[in-house]
Amino acid sequence: MHTEPAPIHAVAPLRISFVGGGTDFPHWYEEHGGAVLSATIDHVVRVTISPRRDRQVRVRSLDLGHLVEYGLDERPPYDGVMDLPKAAIDRFGVATGIDVDIESEAPPGSGLGGSSALVTAMVAALAMFAGRAITAEEVARLSYAIEREDLGISGGWQDQFAASHGGCNLIEFASGGVHITPVAADAARFEDLRRHLLLCYTGGVRRDVGLIDRQIELFRRGREETVLGMKQLSEMAYAMRDAIEAGDLGRLGAMLAEAFEAKKRMNPHVAEDTPIEPMLRTARDAGAWGGKICGAGGGGYLLIACSPEVRAGVRSALEDAGGQLAPFDFEHRGVRAFRGDTVWTPSPASTSRRKAPLP
Repeated sequence: MHTEPAPIHAVAPLRISFVGGGTDFPHWYEEHGGAVLSATIDHVVRVTISPRRDRQVRVRSLDLGHLVEYGLDERPPYDGVMDLPKAAIDRFGVATGIDVDIESEAPPGSGLGGSSALVTAMVAALAMFAGRAITAEEVARLSYAIEREDLGISGGWQDQFAASHGGCNLIEFASGGVHITPVAADAARFEDLRRHLLLCYTGGVRRDVGLIDRQIELFRRGREETVLGMKQLSEMAYAMRDAIEAGDLGRLGAMLAEAFEAKKRMNPHVAEDTPIEPMLRTARDAGAWGGKICGAGGGGYLLIACSPEVRAGVRSALEDAGGQLAPFDFEHRGVRAFRGDTVWTPSPASTSRRKAPLP
């Protein structure tokens, strides 16, 4: 009796970036060095791969309703619909047809690293499907290559390393490689940090307005404010890490507000035509210490810090302003894949300082 192979399931976490986004781009870190402070959360992207008996590929988004189908003997059409999973399948060169189901707990352009989490989950699932041993660093590098090189999507390195490794980390970028240093805090400290944070959806996702390309252009033109903003963002990654480790969350909240101002120095267009700044003012007026956008800007989520005593009031004020609060917890595991009783996971982020060369 023929037994169908079990499907492969992979899950990759989304992340919140406290500070440093933009300094993880090669045009910056190769000369100046960059640093990002981020933490993965329990909002995830899920991928399921099921083998077929033919040479057809079917990719379905369960949350967006997209469905694409093509044959392995033809190059997949890159038309803006499910291009990331198509490019991952193309790079791996699978030998038989597959069905791919995808589900994300954040919309595209939300600023939580969802695109990179999707590619990271695809890479882990496809590696298991091909019987290929792969490390967390290799997952990150392959995911970067698929997004940035194969598809030409602008962006940096932080999201791929966050999703592949998991945890709350200081991630440093330089021409010689990337260094990942887990934030030294125990479970109680992270729970206290979570109680002081709110994640608020602004009601709209980032449109394709070329914010990242504009930021790169401003840097290459030598715009002084852009350079100063990027230096400030990189330096603040260390200060925010220290605040979390010390449990000085009021200081962290104030620095979130500083980080938003530094991000506007880097790229003055990040909040144009969005409710971002009015919502941040609303949060401050209700007693929040500070907040910032997640991701490149243009919409998506805000990360806001406040004391537990004013949390309910800040939440109510944001909801009255059209915000949607998203409960979350920290997730310290990175991408992982499953087939039956077999599980693949990367090395725990909390065990050591890791180095991986960047191409």
